[in-house]
Amino acid sequence: MAIVKNGNALTTPVQQPGAKISDDGYGLLTATVIWKADESAALGSVVNRGSTCPINANCNAHRYSITYDALGIATLTVDYVGIDGGASSTDPQITGSQGLTSDNITTHPNFFELYSAGGFTGTPIAGVGTGSLATPAYTAVTGPNGSTEYQGNNGATFEAVTGRKFLGFKKSEFKDFYGKTNYLAPQCSLSGVFYTSSATLVNNLRNAVGKTSGTGTFASKELVPTYMGTSFTISGKNQLLLAQVSFEDFGLLYKVQYELRFNREGYVAAVYAAA
Repeated sequence: MAIVKNGNALTTPVQQPGAKISDDGYGLLTATVIWKADESAALGSVVNRGSTCPINANCNAHRYSITYDALGIATLTVDYVGIDGGASSTDPQITGSQGLTSDNITTHPNFFELYSAGGFTGTPIAGVGTGSLATPAYTAVTGPNGSTEYQGNNGATFEAVTGRKFLGFKKSEFKDFYGKTNYLAPQCSLSGVFYTSSATLVNNLRNAVGKTSGTGTFASKELVPTYMGTSFTISGKNQLLLAQVSFEDFGLLYKVQYELRFNREGYVAAVYAAA
């Protein structure tokens, strides 16, 4: 028995009830719309990548699926993505990790001078002898085979009266330091993700990898939320380094993932250029 068709011939896709849209809280919109059409109908108007979403013009088609039933009807499920308000990018969604990593003892902020801002009290680990940080003056002591070495606090030994090469902690009576070469230094890393419609921003961020910032902004994009602060400098040095950027197409948008590293001592401008 032949199929009897009545009503809309569905020569073009017709939107069905039940469309839905959501915002991830950072500005990324995702929507799903169901369409029906005759199996012979041209579907490009709704399934082409970049087609405008009928329930929010800021969203465009990203992907779709089609099922065909026994009556010759195609059911199209189209997913759309976009940015709330038509902005060029979403807010970054960021995660952070604060931990410890092994570092050379000579990089300790309390090694030469008392770092009271870090909560340290008493005397520096090695100190500067009777001199200053610019011109240390360590006490001469007898080293192996009668050689002369120079000693600071806690058995810290140097090759010259003015310091130069650090030879280690050589005095066994200083049990807390004897033979030690490293300590556990705090390290902070931040990672985030955002979406943007700007290929220029993606390329500018890619080119900023290995560069630093004192504000949390790279390539004019704020990558650090303001609740974490707006100034990241110490002694004139930027403390944030853009360590990695990865990206992928996502509809007409780009999904950008990045990693930042925070250095409490700051990054030397002669080695790491500012973004």
